[in-house]
Amino acid sequence: MSHVGDENRPALFPEMLYHVPMRLRSEIFVSALTRQVFNRGGYAAIEYKGAESAGAIYLRQRFRDGLESLYAPAPQTMFGEDEAETRLFECRFDRVEPAAIDDFIARERRFDPDLWLVELEIDEIGDLVSVVG
Repeated sequence: MSHVGDENRPALFPEMLYHVPMRLRSEIFVSALTRQVFNRGGYAAIEYKGAESAGAIYLRQRFRDGLESLYAPAPQTMFGEDEAETRLFECRFDRVEPAAIDDFIARERRFDPDLWLVELEIDEIGDLVSVVG
């Protein structure tokens, strides 16, 4: 029987020789994000708490003029090889009436009840999360 690290024989579990990317748990990511928003003088709240380990995270940004933007998880095709461990977001709605986002989230929750919806009241989120597209 071979062992990992023995160069003369194949490994018993060859997959252990490769780095398996681990994404930060959703609950930890959301907790860190809300702390950062509060530290910058903004406001953050969890509208819907999803699956703690891997729930999709949506960010609802509210503006003082009553309009809102929605950031959703970016499609996997937007990820590079070195970004497998990060969370990337794309802007699905940019400064729209809240009803449009409410309708979209209602449809998404029927499809994925484990999603997170985090409400943010902060002027700029581009330096808090990675936004693509």
